[in-house]
Order: sequence, then C-alpha cells, then structure tokens
Amino acid sequence: MRFLVLLPCFLAGCLAQKPHPCSSPPLLSGALAITTQNEKLWSYAKYLYDAIGQRFRIMELGTYENKSFNYDALLLYKEVTKAMTYKLFFFFFWGGGSSGPGQGLLVNSWVGDLPDKSGKYMTTVTEFGCIPVSSDYQTKEYGWLVTSFFNNVIGIEDPGKLTPPDFCQDAELNADSEEEPVDFFSVFLKKH
Repeated sequence: MRFLVLLPCFLAGCLAQKPHPCSSPPLLSGALAITTQNEKLWSYAKYLYDAIGQRFRIMELGTYENKSFNYDALLLYKEVTKAMTYKLFFFFFWGGGSSGPGQGLLVNSWVGDLPDKSGKYMTTVTEFGCIPVSSDYQTKEYGWLVTSFFNNVIGIEDPGKLTPPDFCQDAELNADSEEEPVDFFSVFLKKH
C-alpha cells in the first residue's frame, strides 16, 4: 500500500523538474575514451575546451577496424555560421549513494533525436559545475558510439594548444559549403 502512495509522489516530483541549461566552466581539459557498439572504433583522447574563445581541441589515438591511428583536430566554433538544432528532453539521477554528503553524484542527462532523424543521442553532465560525464550517439554504421569523460580539470595548462598553427593562417572558411558544420560527434565518425 505504501508503494501506491509513494509512487505518485515520486512521479510528481520527477515531472515537476524543469530542464535548465547549464554552462560549462569557461576552460576545461581532461581525457575521454570512445568505443562503438560494433567494436570497429576504440580511442583514447585528451581534450581542451575553451568556451570563451569557442575552441575545442582533441588529440586522439586508437584503433579503427583493427588499424592504429593518431588524430589531432582543432574545432573553431566562432567560424561556424550554420546553427545546429536538436530537440531535447531532460532527466536527472543520482549516481552512488545520496544518504550522506559526498557519497553520490547528481547528474543531468539530455536525450534527443538527431536533426536528420538518423539516430538518437544522450549526454550526461554533473548538476553542479556542468562537467561532462558521458555522451552516447547512435549511428547506422557503428551502432552506439559511447564517450566516457574522466580526469576533468577546470582550466587549461597550455592555452597555446588552442591556437591554429602558422600554416593555417591563410585558410578561408567556405561559407557556401553544403556540408553540415562539424559537431563534437562527427569528429569521431570520420574514417581514420
């Protein structure tokens, strides 16, 4: 009988939660591991994220179809002129225990369909600090692409690593390109 009384209270509490955007730390660095459901791709990477300058760098090594690769990409989001839209819904949960201070981790997960309806994604960040925990991205070719973040540190030890090299200074962005802007997930889906 208690269950029947507590269940509506629990559901009402969950449904009363309103999604709220969070802001990541302005500078963040760390590492991540990526695996795919069909085991074609595995990688380990270090990343640098600069929200102020809208830059993201990933330095990756791994295997793709049993062949080793190294990959280094610098994404300059200030240069992207096309909007990326995603429809989202939101939920939150505790990881670990919630009965004592410091025994658990409150996280928010955002789930949605990709704009072209080719799959789904889910990203999870900490409630306090908006630090990435994981991102899951569904693809036709690989199944689920799972990214787990760890060793996250607020700040960047060497901000110079987010500056394009000298040989890129004369490069121009083709604003008329029909290609979609590169987002976080598509970096990992390029054939290595």
